[in-house]
Amino acid sequence: MSNFQMANPLTLPCGAVLKNRLAKSAMSENMALRNFEPNQKFERVYKRWSSGGVGLIITGNVMIDARYLGEPRNVAIGPSFAGMSALKKWAQAGTQNQTHLWMQINHPGKQSPNILSKEPVAPSAIAFEAPLSKLFNKPRALSEQEVLETIERYTFTALKAKEAGFTGVQIHGAHGYLVSQFLSPRHNQRTDKWGGSLENRMRFALSIYESMRKALGKSFPISIKINSADFQKGGFSEDDCLRVVEALSQAGVDLIEISGGTYEAPKMMGAKSGAMKESTQKREAYFLEFCEKVRAVVKTSIMLTGGFRSSVGIEHALASKACDVVGLARSVALNPDFPNQLLSGKSVESAVRPLTTGIKAVDHLLPLEIIWYTQQIHRMGKGKAPNPKANALCSLLANLAATGWQSLSRVRAG
Repeated sequence: MSNFQMANPLTLPCGAVLKNRLAKSAMSENMALRNFEPNQKFERVYKRWSSGGVGLIITGNVMIDARYLGEPRNVAIGPSFAGMSALKKWAQAGTQNQTHLWMQINHPGKQSPNILSKEPVAPSAIAFEAPLSKLFNKPRALSEQEVLETIERYTFTALKAKEAGFTGVQIHGAHGYLVSQFLSPRHNQRTDKWGGSLENRMRFALSIYESMRKALGKSFPISIKINSADFQKGGFSEDDCLRVVEALSQAGVDLIEISGGTYEAPKMMGAKSGAMKESTQKREAYFLEFCEKVRAVVKTSIMLTGGFRSSVGIEHALASKACDVVGLARSVALNPDFPNQLLSGKSVESAVRPLTTGIKAVDHLLPLEIIWYTQQIHRMGKGKAPNPKANALCSLLANLAATGWQSLSRVRAG
């Protein structure tokens, strides 16, 4: 083992080995074909990332049901999926240079925009409050039979990922999507075995894991991304999370990725530096302090994503033993070679910077940063290099010209 923490390999409980401690965390690509299948753009982007130095790449969310999408251009893998050839090419591109490529598997629940779902589904028939109520229709509560069928769909998609050559999967249990909704007492008010107590609310996530593990085998990596908290009154709390990760660890999950927030309280997008605690700014990572609490209760490998911008910050987090893997997102959308630069041993910093159109009202209302970084991914998908100097207002106007105002409600993070 080296004193240079990020270069050290990591052996997971299932026996798989990550070549280093750097991961590309999930970012929604939003560039699938109209039939929800991947295309050559995915091959180009993921080949670029697999040559960039990370030990692990986690895809943007792949939906388990084309009837319920987070965005119109999600990849969706269900029983009628006919894109295995393209899926295998995607896997081949992303696993070059001994890189692990894990498919993030997801269902949006009620977080499916009204332009895509007239009647979304959720643990309970509870609508979003304003202003999100303008973007998302009130959901219908899943029947118990539908809950079981949904668990089977998660497993079906995971099996397709393994068949295609992906080397692992991640259950998306954060950011207000369906698994996160089941965990939250704010959104899950069921009275059957899937709701009520925390033991019941975590049953959905644990059942998905157990179903996947039975189907995929003991040696195939299965991860989960989970909120440290929802940061909402009456929502999923840090204490809840500690009990859930302890249960997941005991069940045998290979890697737990810590994030936080939902689209009602988007902590995962970070905060303006002036609003951050000084200790958070110095340590970079948004959720490092909570990771230290998780480390105290589990031995499972922990991945921490959100806020990392420098070799110093990454080395500090890894040396603290609070996390085992550091997740990078915007930094590798802007510079796919950033991991190689980090691994060179030199002191380097990401070029990620706050964006502004110069119009405060626009910056506040619209998901500017998500649109801008998604466009960098799309540039790589076309075989171009990212453009760190791209004007934020021009990017926003180009997006509107291409997709219209409705597109602004469609954009999601990983």
